[in-house]
Amino acid sequence: MKTKDRQAAVALSYEPDSGQAPTVLASGFGHLAEKILEIANEKQIHIHHDEALTGLLARVPPGTEIPADAYQLVAELLAFLYQTDQRLARKITS
Repeated sequence: MKTKDRQAAVALSYEPDSGQAPTVLASGFGHLAEKILEIANEKQIHIHHDEALTGLLARVPPGTEIPADAYQLVAELLAFLYQTDQRLARKITS
């Protein structure tokens, strides 16, 4: 995702049963952003393009929970991913 003409990327981790907010695994701009996206592609991890969310999270240090003002956007993304996974699972089992 480009943020103000710079490539930016953020990798998140979330454990639903942990009672904690999602955590930033990696974030960066330029070459580091390209590497994050490359690894996500190699591991077939969903890549979501959202300039507002990327801009908000790209400066969060790795290992840090997302800030409270990102909760709503990240919750919507996680809900979308959950629904997508459920639909895929139904297709595979039918």
